Amino acid sequence: MAHLLSERYSGLVDAKLRNTLVTKDNYIFNTNYEGSAAAGAVKIPVRDTEVEVKAYDKIDGVSLSNGSTSYITMLMENDEAVNEMIDGYDSAALPDNVIAERLSSAGYTLGLSIDRKSIDALERTEGITVSDTKTACTSSDAYENVAKARTALSRTGVPNKDRFIIVSPEFMEKILLDDKFIKQGELSEELVRAGAVGKIAGFTVFESNNLMFEDTDFIGGKTVTTEFIAGHPNWCHRVEEWAVPVSVNRLADGVHIGANAVQGRKVYSVLVSKPETVFVKRIEA
Repeated sequence: MAHLLSERYSGLVDAKLRNTLVTKDNYIFNTNYEGSAAAGAVKIPVRDTEVEVKAYDKIDGVSLSNGSTSYITMLMENDEAVNEMIDGYDSAALPDNVIAERLSSAGYTLGLSIDRKSIDALERTEGITVSDTKTACTSSDAYENVAKARTALSRTGVPNKDRFIIVSPEFMEKILLDDKFIKQGELSEELVRAGAVGKIAGFTVFESNNLMFEDTDFIGGKTVTTEFIAGHPNWCHRVEEWAVPVSVNRLADGVHIGANAVQGRKVYSVLVSKPETVFVKRIEA
């Protein structure tokens, strides 16, 4: 019974977590991996070459070509826990609605933490493509800067389909004024459910206030703000698992008597396998 409850509680926390995330699975990050994240490391499959197409000869057929998938070992760099005492209730009288509220809160705070670290990896990974323009965009040139990101990704071989762009609230304000911006009401239901707020220049738009804002430590002597991040989930990877599933446990610490706590541990990590496929537009003051 305890095992079934842990699965149920973990599932509820995950549902709230994924609803909180701006950096959605399959839209920003892919979740393909081999191994067990709970063990501390997984293998990420990465393939830079596509299947070779050759002319077919009806008599001689066609020669075989070799294709291979390389693997990157990704260590689980983040290990975060939920451990909150539910005070005011004895174990035998713990209401379901109180448990649900604590689980919802756990999913929300975990989601915020994963979002911040995920966006941080997209912004700060060495080798990403950074725009040459370091001044703030205006309403008149915001689309032009997104178009530059589109060109840069195309030159890198990024597919047109499924490209994303994560924008700051300030940049969102500027592209909203552009006639070429496709608003949320004109998107498919699938994209709306995923949290997309629009489309522009072939990018699905997501808005986040977790982008770097007036950071004075990132580049020495400069104040740095990220206006947008553009990329594709093919080369942005995120893996997460419960190292210890969520459960409501009676505290037996020699101090609390009859008290309970919501407890669980989640491990996760984020990796950009081909940094040049991520384009970042910054303001450097």
